[in-house]
Amino acid sequence: MLQKLGAFAQVSHRELLGRIGGLKEMMAKRGIDFAIIVQNVDLFYFTGTVQKGFLVIAPNCAPLLFIKKSVVRARLDTSLDVIPIKTERDALMVLGEKNILQGQGAMELDVLPVKEYERFKKSIGFGNIVDVSPLIKELRTIKSPFELEQIKIAGTLFTHVFARAKEVIREGISEVEIDADLVAEGRKHGHHGYPRMRGFNQEMLPISVFSGFSTGIPSYFDGPIAGLGLTPAMPQSSSFLQVERGIPVIVDYAGCYNGYCTDETRCFTVGKMREIFRKPYEVAREILEDTESFGKAGIETTELFQRAMQMVKKAGLEDHFMGHGEGQVSFIGHGLGLEINELPVITARHSRILQEGMVFAYEPKFVFPGEGAVGLELSFIVRKDGLERVSDIPLDIVYI
Repeated sequence: MLQKLGAFAQVSHRELLGRIGGLKEMMAKRGIDFAIIVQNVDLFYFTGTVQKGFLVIAPNCAPLLFIKKSVVRARLDTSLDVIPIKTERDALMVLGEKNILQGQGAMELDVLPVKEYERFKKSIGFGNIVDVSPLIKELRTIKSPFELEQIKIAGTLFTHVFARAKEVIREGISEVEIDADLVAEGRKHGHHGYPRMRGFNQEMLPISVFSGFSTGIPSYFDGPIAGLGLTPAMPQSSSFLQVERGIPVIVDYAGCYNGYCTDETRCFTVGKMREIFRKPYEVAREILEDTESFGKAGIETTELFQRAMQMVKKAGLEDHFMGHGEGQVSFIGHGLGLEINELPVITARHSRILQEGMVFAYEPKFVFPGEGAVGLELSFIVRKDGLERVSDIPLDIVYI
């Protein structure tokens, strides 16, 4: 029904069962007899809905989707059978009849609060539980054709948002005014609201606009540029700082559609860009162009990292690369999908071979405290013979 209204494209029943089957195979290899899935993103991946409830996956049983609220909406969203419950205890009879809660269980221990874990343990009565999150994250690393199509649609949002940015940015306008305008632009074209991040206390806004000294303010946020934000209660992203002539304005946008995220950054400058930013910008562009020409399935991610670092060191810019001082981060790229911090993570020490169907963002950026920052970011789909860009927006600095 909702699909007929044009709200979204539903994942097929066949693909849902394929994803569940893939997890079952991984569970069998690890000696896991059943898994209880409760986190919203993982629920969406395996069922197509994020209504309040949980999914039980066991090797010799059909998936059991227990929903507390809303059963009506869950049945609109998913092709799986929905089992209505009022509490977790209501599921115990079904699970007992199928003899599922025997042996080794698993839950998403990387994101599950202790209180929720204890509540499940008390209500359902399972014993030893291990972490199923590594298996789920590994399974989600390779995207299906359906998922890649959602990611490509998400990538079309960049065309609208970056074109609008050129119209909005001007000397004297604040970062947050630009932010608000561009968020609205993306929403009009189907952005679903905000990107999701995995991990405790991980939060992210759909767009960040940075300019001037705000780019050098460090924060807990695990990124090269956090931004000043509007309040210590949310110490990241756009601020009331106003755009100055010659200082780059960085627009970092997470284009999201139907649950899937992309992530790209472009630079805008009012007037002539100051000299301090010119060389770093050229190095950032060189890194992205080299990555695009060199990367493909079969390449090791650490090799991508080392190639980038060679260019940075040759330019003498390592102290400013991917942040500065305590704000410097160790990665250059991160995986994309239903969450914006998926696998692969591209660092010096996380060795992984690129595989066809992986999706990642690569973001060479340079920060000069008290002055400003400059950088770029592209989202790539890994193909057998190369990297496919998610958007076709030029890497040129846009002069206002």
